[in-house]
Amino acid sequence: MKFEIFVAKRYLISQSKGVFSLITTIIGILGVCVGVAALITTLAVMSGFQNDIRTKVIGAQAHILVLGQMPEGKWQTMQAEIEKVKHVKATSPNTLGQAILNFGRQSQGVVIRGLDPAQETKTSDLISSLTEGSFDTDGSFAPLVLGQQLGENMGIDIGDDVVLVSPQSVAGGLPKMKKFRVTGFLKTGYYEFDNTIVYTNIESAGDFLGLSGAVTGISVKLDKLENAERAAVDIDNVIGPGYSVRTFAQLNSTLYAALKLEKAMMFIILSLIILVASLNITSNLILFGTEKLRDIGILRAMGAGPAHIRRIFMLEGLFIGSAGIMAGFVLALILCWVIKTFDIVQLPGDIYYLTKVPVSLEFWDVLSVIAGSYFLCFLSALYPAYKASKVNPVDAIRYG
Repeated sequence: MKFEIFVAKRYLISQSKGVFSLITTIIGILGVCVGVAALITTLAVMSGFQNDIRTKVIGAQAHILVLGQMPEGKWQTMQAEIEKVKHVKATSPNTLGQAILNFGRQSQGVVIRGLDPAQETKTSDLISSLTEGSFDTDGSFAPLVLGQQLGENMGIDIGDDVVLVSPQSVAGGLPKMKKFRVTGFLKTGYYEFDNTIVYTNIESAGDFLGLSGAVTGISVKLDKLENAERAAVDIDNVIGPGYSVRTFAQLNSTLYAALKLEKAMMFIILSLIILVASLNITSNLILFGTEKLRDIGILRAMGAGPAHIRRIFMLEGLFIGSAGIMAGFVLALILCWVIKTFDIVQLPGDIYYLTKVPVSLEFWDVLSVIAGSYFLCFLSALYPAYKASKVNPVDAIRYG
């Protein structure tokens, strides 16, 4: 193998290489470099957005949610049992229901979530997302905290009274209604939450939904997010039948599936750049074989077999690809640093809730790009290597 490496390196940096062959070599290296840099940078930006969305979603939700109506007394017992499960760090009760929010002449369907502010701080970052006001009340009114986006869309301010209408009917077939006073706004950074969910204390939510002290779920926070699946199985065994245990990934499965699909499709599309660059390597090696036809014949006459010639051409292609891949990786690191450090792209804060493009360079993304690039470069060298190995040494020396 040392012989093939020596010959491949020597011909790659040969002073006698033709101008056109030199140009195609440079184009091949630059093509792979640009393709690798573009792919790594794009995946880093997409990973940054994914991590940002994931952080916002998890910050407003628990790691695991136990769903099912639990009467007063029983949910306290279940909460204590769940807290004994391995990897569980904290729990908090909550109530979920649907309602129609009325303010003036405006109406919008919302999800009402009742919670205990003191316990909620143990399982999520929702309370810290408050931008104005609080959940506090003097008992004379039912407090309601809105997502900031919802408040802006409906023109609601702190201190305004709103009416929630429940889909459940009361005596006489009339829908149940309850007046709430807006006491605060919060911003999780995730539009779906900030525009569709309203929050109140667990007593007011239970009274509105007619639960009589019952709750509809228990939020669970874990010591590590990676333990969610394992902990969910243990919790399911503890609480018994009649309840549903959902992890954060299951609760947001559609969102995460869409993000993964988007990233996979972007990987495939941008890989076409590297594919085109690898075709330049193919043309370069075919031209190299034509220029060095006489040399190939001499090597064959001196005892080099077809396998040696194939390996020389394969190594030549991999050397060109390696130069492009390494240059592309360095360029990608520079681009990621520039994007992360400087405000090159200004994002509208009211839409994305951040002003800089997030960048997160993932090890497996980089590894997959480099491995895929080497694979394409390997494929690009197959045909030229096969063609060169089939050269007749007599004809090559005579006509080369």
